[in-house]
Amino acid sequence: MTETIACLDAAYSETSAGGACALLPTWDAAKPLCVRTCRQGIAPPYEPGSFYKRELPILLALLQQLERHPATIIVDGYVWLDGDHRPGLGAILHQALAQQSAVIGVAKTSFGDASWCIPVVRGESRRPLFVSAVGMDAEEAAKGVQAMHGRHRIPTLLQLVDREARAALR
Repeated sequence: MTETIACLDAAYSETSAGGACALLPTWDAAKPLCVRTCRQGIAPPYEPGSFYKRELPILLALLQQLERHPATIIVDGYVWLDGDHRPGLGAILHQALAQQSAVIGVAKTSFGDASWCIPVVRGESRRPLFVSAVGMDAEEAAKGVQAMHGRHRIPTLLQLVDREARAALR
């Protein structure tokens, strides 16, 4: 099996948490190799600056469904929460996986000034995605996100895992 890229996302309702994982063979893949979903009970409440407490359990459950850890994991959110490398979801996931996979955070909204991230503008949008990484060079991560399939701001397979995570709630 070639080195894979996993796109992960989670969604929440009042009664459960759902998640989705799409495995990609290459950055520019239009279709995933496979999609996995899972559903758990009620997620912990959102805590500003501690988003990982809500998201991490569902992401780890998804990764446990795979035969092995992917080489690279993309999460919806930040790896770092500031320029001093205060850990966000991506950095905490990287540690939880014993640093076996590079983790890329792709955030849709700015957290503070997000000056520690690399802005990636895709499609005709003027609004950037904010890319940060651990376990690989951030510039390389940004180039990978830029190369992802799709004509819109949000890459096709990141949109897919968002939809599938919400569908897993039903």
